[in-house]
Amino acid sequence: MNVPHDEGADPDEFGFLADNAREVGVAPGAVAPVRRVAVDSEAGAVSALVWGFGPPEVVFLHGGAQNAHTWDSTIISLGHDAVAFDLPGHGHSHWRADHDYLPDANARSLLGPLRALAPTAGTLVGMSLGGLTALRMVASTPGLVERLVLVDITPGVTREKAKAITDFTSGPESFASVDEVLERTIAFHPGRSVASLTRGVVHNTRTRPDGRVVWRWDSIRSHDAGHDFSPLWADVAALTVPTLLVRGLASAVVDDDDVARMRASCADLTVVDVPDAGHSVQGDDPVALAGAISDFARL
Repeated sequence: MNVPHDEGADPDEFGFLADNAREVGVAPGAVAPVRRVAVDSEAGAVSALVWGFGPPEVVFLHGGAQNAHTWDSTIISLGHDAVAFDLPGHGHSHWRADHDYLPDANARSLLGPLRALAPTAGTLVGMSLGGLTALRMVASTPGLVERLVLVDITPGVTREKAKAITDFTSGPESFASVDEVLERTIAFHPGRSVASLTRGVVHNTRTRPDGRVVWRWDSIRSHDAGHDFSPLWADVAALTVPTLLVRGLASAVVDDDDVARMRASCADLTVVDVPDAGHSVQGDDPVALAGAISDFARL
């Protein structure tokens, strides 16, 4: 049995898009239409944001403790039809009763929804947990997409490398207000604009019936940053599609040894470094990320 957790929908889910557009230098009137949809899967309903007028060209998978809106600025800057999924246990997607959100379980849950919403998409983009999920999907399903983009993640991630992230996500279970959540978020992300962090907090929280504010992700998970993801190096070696690794140089999650192993293991690898970005490159420099994806995919 999987658990629906879609209570407390955003009162105006797309009300921030004009702000996103202005921050990446796009006229608000030029932003493509976006709608929320849900597709059934073995993990329950998987929710997604579908952008544009035609079949999505690019698919986006966010990181752990995030949601599909983390890609808003990147997708607006990219300017192409796209779909961004909420991973199981995140955003508006159902929570799994077994709390298994490891890459293999995620990959099985998302394969059907991806084929349903983006059957002709050429590029799959995944960040952090979404990147490892995307890696698993592409390696295990030949012909799924033509290109893979990994954003600041490799199978070499460890608890030590991800400490800054887990310190943030391991905070209080609930908060007295959205302002309290925002205060904590700003403290952990001093280089990000308050406007950007405010959007993220609004999209990633909900208010319980008792008035307490909680995150929109399942805090009971079958893994943490200490999980051994190294078996996924075999998936890197199995890749048959061109792969782009985008690294945030202000992040400790991907180090030089990881890059060297990616180069040695992956038959067709491009590496792009984003100098002032941390782990969430899409939040710190969405324009640079969109440019790297566009150049790589020849959009």
